[in-house]
Amino acid sequence: MSILYVVGTPIGNLEDITFRAVRILSEVDLILCEDTRTSRTLLNKYDIKNSTMSFHTHSGLAKIDKIIEMLREGKNLALITDAGTPAISDPGSLLVSKVREELGDDVEIKAVPGPSALTAALSIVGLPDHQFTFIGFLPHKKGRETIFNKISVAKKGSFVFYESTHRIEKTLESLKEHFNLVDTPDRKIYLARELTKMFEECLVGSAEELIERIAMDSNKTRGEFVVIVGPNL
Repeated sequence: MSILYVVGTPIGNLEDITFRAVRILSEVDLILCEDTRTSRTLLNKYDIKNSTMSFHTHSGLAKIDKIIEMLREGKNLALITDAGTPAISDPGSLLVSKVREELGDDVEIKAVPGPSALTAALSIVGLPDHQFTFIGFLPHKKGRETIFNKISVAKKGSFVFYESTHRIEKTLESLKEHFNLVDTPDRKIYLARELTKMFEECLVGSAEELIERIAMDSNKTRGEFVVIVGPNL
């Protein structure tokens, strides 16, 4: 029986990988990568010489069919993303779904747990409760304001989403507007930036306070963000 391993990889620091992940990546017949060039940096560090093949957002159904055929032939494959755990806010979930649908009990799908920006951020902010809603990446245009409205009127729980360097200021401005509309301007927001990298940082404050801090230092808008909106206490 063939195996598809879903392997977590570092979100920043290349040392954040498990012994098991290194072993599995060394043993499989092929490694499926979001970007083979990015993954090669990690693979080279651990002297993993296995063949790679790209699988990303723009990979079509033909690529999925090819992967399924390799599993049908008995090959063991590993799925990795550029950073973090596959199938969490990336196209890996579609592949896993199609493999289950096509091969059923003829293939094992095994998790090789590893880093996740979601859990890394939650672990360092010290939320007052443990209930949260994970949104993933926000839509670029349509639907953003609807999400911000839902967050602003929620009576309990926190909300977590990913945001890019290009949109973080606009996102904070939108949150500020929505919080003012429901008279909760002091609602706390946590910005976890560049997790596990050299310039890792966690900023905490109201939307207005964070906007002011970022305006004073443009370096604080750089990198990828995990945004956590605390509960409406």
